[in-house]
Amino acid sequence: MSDLDLITIGRSSVDLYGAQIGGRLEDMGSFDKYIGGSPTNIACGTARLGLKSAVITGVGDEHMGRFITEQLAREGVSTDGVKVDPDRLTALVLLGIRDQEQFPLIFYRENCADMGLTAEDIDPDFIRRARSVVATGTHLSNPKVEAATRKALEIARENGLKTALDIDYRPNLWGVAGHGEGESRFVESAAVTAKLQETLHLFDLIVGTEEEFHIAGGSTDTIEALRAVRRVSKATLVCKRGADGAVAFTGDIPDSLDDGEAGPGFPIEVFNVLGAGDGFMSGLLKGWLDGEDWPTTLKYANACGAFAVSRHGCTPAYPSWEELQFFFDRGIKRPDLRHDAELEQVHWATNRHGDWSSVKTFAFDHRLQLEDMDGYALEKGAAFKELCLDAALKVQDGKPGYGILCDNRIGRSALHRASGTGLWIGRPTELPGSRPIEFEPDLGEDFGRFREWARENVVKLLVFVHPDDDEETMQTHIRRVRRLFTAARRNNLEFLLEIIPSKVGPVDDGTSATLIQTFYDAGVYPDWWKLEPFKTEAAWQNAVDAITCNDPRTRGIVVLGLDAPEDELAASFGLAAKQPLVKGFAVGRTIFGNAARNWLAGNISDREAVAEMAEKFTRLCTIWDEARERAREDAA
Repeated sequence: MSDLDLITIGRSSVDLYGAQIGGRLEDMGSFDKYIGGSPTNIACGTARLGLKSAVITGVGDEHMGRFITEQLAREGVSTDGVKVDPDRLTALVLLGIRDQEQFPLIFYRENCADMGLTAEDIDPDFIRRARSVVATGTHLSNPKVEAATRKALEIARENGLKTALDIDYRPNLWGVAGHGEGESRFVESAAVTAKLQETLHLFDLIVGTEEEFHIAGGSTDTIEALRAVRRVSKATLVCKRGADGAVAFTGDIPDSLDDGEAGPGFPIEVFNVLGAGDGFMSGLLKGWLDGEDWPTTLKYANACGAFAVSRHGCTPAYPSWEELQFFFDRGIKRPDLRHDAELEQVHWATNRHGDWSSVKTFAFDHRLQLEDMDGYALEKGAAFKELCLDAALKVQDGKPGYGILCDNRIGRSALHRASGTGLWIGRPTELPGSRPIEFEPDLGEDFGRFREWARENVVKLLVFVHPDDDEETMQTHIRRVRRLFTAARRNNLEFLLEIIPSKVGPVDDGTSATLIQTFYDAGVYPDWWKLEPFKTEAAWQNAVDAITCNDPRTRGIVVLGLDAPEDELAASFGLAAKQPLVKGFAVGRTIFGNAARNWLAGNISDREAVAEMAEKFTRLCTIWDEARERAREDAA
């Protein structure tokens, strides 16, 4: 029984993309880091489209190798076929976007980890788990990796699996162009043509650009090249034609490319061609493996290629299945897709990583409340927040669904230590108590310091706001919240918006819902909402309705504590847990208040403080879990 739709095999790398557009690669001042390599991109692209994918590749036993395996896992790609090589480094690629025609790149692949794959690394049982095997041409360029690739293909053929080839011709990776010619897509080589033609009979599907078919067929006349490939292979041939789309040939090659089967194209702005072919291949494989006809399959492929050429990076540009359907249903509103706000929101929301269906959060991001306690000093406050983190980790104990809120002013050491622990991490940005909202000065002018934040940190903003605020105050709130949201999204950071109207004026069942709508109307789409513990089901329903009608893809809501005693929290949890959109809670002083006062006064030890806070946090988690379970039972 197959549990995988496809296994790709070949190169993987860390892509370092120049962040400046229009400059020479020599002049790049900063780079964005992505996963890369055609087979790896294709595995991720197909996973986003709902296929169960895996990749056979090699990575180094170092930080960049772990980045690839962890990112594959986040994308939903099986890493069972990834070889961790203790002797070789992970491949690197440096890339840039010069203009619409020039995309310089340098491959750092000298004896890299994926070139260490051998036939012995190919497990027949693993291959048999899939419906198809997808190879790329680069791994036919070296005897060792060619043997590994051929073994995987032969096992696939023997077991009735489908097989596909993306020709993926890179002359310098075949040794027929220099290191500085990474951008080159075609150099004639009889040796490369002969090597490719030795394997073409192993495939049911062969995909390439016109230039790639030129190398596979040994002719710079595209029709003649396709016919040369047809003489040695019965595969369906899919020829990519750039802006003219693509055509498929299942039988004899006609006299014109226009006579092949085609799918609709999408007239969009070309921003970045790097990785476009892998996006195209992802869409093509989705249609092919789902049994769609060729016009539909090519429609998927052309659309995925269009997304890729309109965005920065390779894998990050590829669409989710939901995003693709949204695009088909709504159509093109502007040709530069990366600037289509509605489409980008769907892209962002449907490609977020991590399962946060439950978030039980210990909030110790408090600053004023701690600073006002007797015995407080900055060093002691920082040490206490380390104890708060110890308590959170003790309760988490490696389990999913736990989080913290921690600041950078007092809690910097705890905040940084929390990275990589599996905790959900919210980080505040507001100046405590400010109204209208002011920001912590360490964010920098125009929030430039966001580039220094760990990517797993969630930007958290608390706003004391009320529908009855005067126009000037309300517009100040809106303007500043929108600026922060925009900066967070620009830096690929999730955003949590916390609103507390009860501290400003009287509230009713519609107060928070009105504020939620106000911020959506201003173009703010929080990944998370943090809301007060409402006293009625109507208030909860109004808030949930306001969120879901504007953003059905939101992460959800966490309910805050407001220093309430446990019995009050239990009652509020009972109401909140009835709403599936509420994913958990964020409670602080109820957990740490007493311990902080006693610890700062020297009345209890570190161990006693951690034990007390862990006990209270555990008790609240149990109260929440029981409330959620009762809600599920009542709903059933």
